[in-house]
Amino acid sequence: MKDLIKAMDNLPWLVKLILCIPALDIVWTVYRLLRSLDAKNTLGIVLSIILFVFAPFVWLIDLICVILKKQVWWFC
Repeated sequence: MKDLIKAMDNLPWLVKLILCIPALDIVWTVYRLLRSLDAKNTLGIVLSIILFVFAPFVWLIDLICVILKKQVWWFC
């Protein structure tokens, strides 16, 4: 799981932007869940599951964060 998280973190900026497209943003939702599971962060796990339901609205936040910080939004 750590290798997958590291691989996602090291993706090129353009690939991260492409994965922010609304239909593909599910990748980042799964990434958040895996990252929280790896950190054993219960709050992060619950929030990532909740965000899974609201995924159509989170893509915009991801897009803005990737453009500004070159990283997907998450606090874990």
